[in-house]
Amino acid sequence: MLIFFTVLIWSGIQPKDTFTWFLEVVPAIIGFIILALTYRSFRLTPLVYQLILIHCVILMVGGHYTYAEVPLFDYIKDAFELSRNNYDKVGHFAQGVIPALICREIVIRNNVINGRWWQFFFVVCFCLAFSAFYELIEWWVAAASGEDAEAFLGTQGYVWDTQSDMMLALIGAVTGLLTLRRWHDKQLSTI
Repeated sequence: MLIFFTVLIWSGIQPKDTFTWFLEVVPAIIGFIILALTYRSFRLTPLVYQLILIHCVILMVGGHYTYAEVPLFDYIKDAFELSRNNYDKVGHFAQGVIPALICREIVIRNNVINGRWWQFFFVVCFCLAFSAFYELIEWWVAAASGEDAEAFLGTQGYVWDTQSDMMLALIGAVTGLLTLRRWHDKQLSTI
C-alpha cells in the first residue's frame, strides 16, 4: 500500500499533462478501491496482488510523463534508433499478463470452468476482450475530448498502434499463463 500511494503522489506532482495523468491513474485508483472492498471476502494470492501493484506503477509512470515521453524509453529509442518511445507497449504487455492471472484465479477458485485447457482458452479470450474494450475506451475518450486525448492514445503516428496493443496483450496473457502457472498454483493451494 505504501508503494502504491508513494508512486501515486509522485505521479500527480507536476505531471506532463494533467488530463492524461487523470486518464491513466483512474484505472489504478478504481482497482485499488475494488481490491480494498473485496479484501476480506475474496483475498487474492500474493502473486496477483504484486502483479496488480506493478501494473498500477506502470500506469502511474505513464500518466506522469505520458506514455510517449517516459525518459528511460526515450533513451532506449535514441540508443537503438527506434522511431517511437515504446513504453506504452510495456503497459499493453502487462495488460495481458496481469488480467490473465486475476481471471485465472477467479475461474479456478470459483470452479467456473473445468479442464486446464478450457481455462487457458477462456482466460486468453477474456484478456483479448479486455484489451479490445480498453482500446474502445481510448477511442471514446479521444472522440469526446478531441486533440486533448492524443497523449492518452499514445499512437505517436503509428497506424497499427491499436492492433499491436492488442497483440501485445495476447502475448502477455499467454506468457503470463505459461511462466507463472506453477507459482500461482502453489499459492492457490494454500488458500
